Amino acid sequence: MTSLTMRRTSMWYLIPVIVFATLVLLGQWLPLQAHAQSSVRPPENATTAIAPPGPPLQGGVQGTQSDAEIWHDIRLGETGSVPIPDKSAGQMIQSPGEDWRLYRNGPTNDYLGYAMLATIVLLALFFAIRGRIKVEHGMSGIRIKRFSTLERMSHWLMALSFITLGISGLNFTFGRSLLLPVIGKDLFGPMSGFLKATHNYTAFAFMVGLALSFVLWIVHNIPDRTDLNWLAKGGGLLSKSSHPPAKKFNAGQKIIFWGVMLLGLSLSVSGWALLFPFEHHLFSGTFALLGNIGIDVPAILGLPEPPYSAIQEQQFNSAWHGIISVVMICLILAHIYIGTIGMQGAYDAMGSGDVDLNWAREHHSLWVEEVMAKKTDDGAVAAPAEWLMGTDRT
Repeated sequence: MTSLTMRRTSMWYLIPVIVFATLVLLGQWLPLQAHAQSSVRPPENATTAIAPPGPPLQGGVQGTQSDAEIWHDIRLGETGSVPIPDKSAGQMIQSPGEDWRLYRNGPTNDYLGYAMLATIVLLALFFAIRGRIKVEHGMSGIRIKRFSTLERMSHWLMALSFITLGISGLNFTFGRSLLLPVIGKDLFGPMSGFLKATHNYTAFAFMVGLALSFVLWIVHNIPDRTDLNWLAKGGGLLSKSSHPPAKKFNAGQKIIFWGVMLLGLSLSVSGWALLFPFEHHLFSGTFALLGNIGIDVPAILGLPEPPYSAIQEQQFNSAWHGIISVVMICLILAHIYIGTIGMQGAYDAMGSGDVDLNWAREHHSLWVEEVMAKKTDDGAVAAPAEWLMGTDRT
């Protein structure tokens, strides 16, 4: 391969980085003002003196209802009339909001944090016990083309955007309790504002990468009988014996694929509803649909029965988005581990796109046979080191 060809090939790797960076920078100058939400808190020493509208009558009675009764109704979420289009503004106090706040700052922080820590600990223990999975027969020096440029572009676009979303999203959940005491308000405030804008616009890059990856790899991730054998033998990960036969994607990779696709889709939908609030009623519709087939989700989870108000929908979206995000982070941590330090030669697949022939034969023997058969049919079998790569050796 000439040096000019190598330079042209390497430039393709910059495309997902450029697209990703452009969307992030664009988000800093095009904030979603029309849909922005803020959290305004009064100073700690502030005092309030709020009374129901209208002049009170003698004895603290207004009309036929006492002040206590009026505030009781307001506390229960009673909605009054307002002269503006947003009728939800007629609700002065939304009591379930306190339940959501306590849930978000309590069990959400605790259990989701424990889940990520447990994943890291388990991966560390696995590495300490199993060690790095090496190529049993050593590297052959012969390279075989595994992923095209477009496949690697879609993967890295999705990967870079997800890492950015994960970091910025974790700041929303844990930043106030973990980072704020360390770096102070003067730094934490601007940093969080930057991460919020970055999170909002990077989400679109993630959706594009997710869609491209689905289209490119769905055909290779349909489950088949070879997956049962791979799962029965643990994929060869638990022992140092030979790895079970697999096609282009083995059963473990198919689990990762479908996990990323389904969780990523759920993240995209709930994230879209959070970006454009009060316009969707996903949970009311979903729970009603499940109720029609006999699955009463609110009763199972102890939630109020639908339909839900617009603000309740946003609270459910927020909780769901956080839970699914952490589940996907745990899944991706395992994926990153096996693709880097966990397995020798695995990173090359998404790095250069070429993998060692011995690595391919040990982990994806059925796929190698398919590639060889196709090359044989095309009449291009002269030197394995050349036709397996699909290009000249450097």
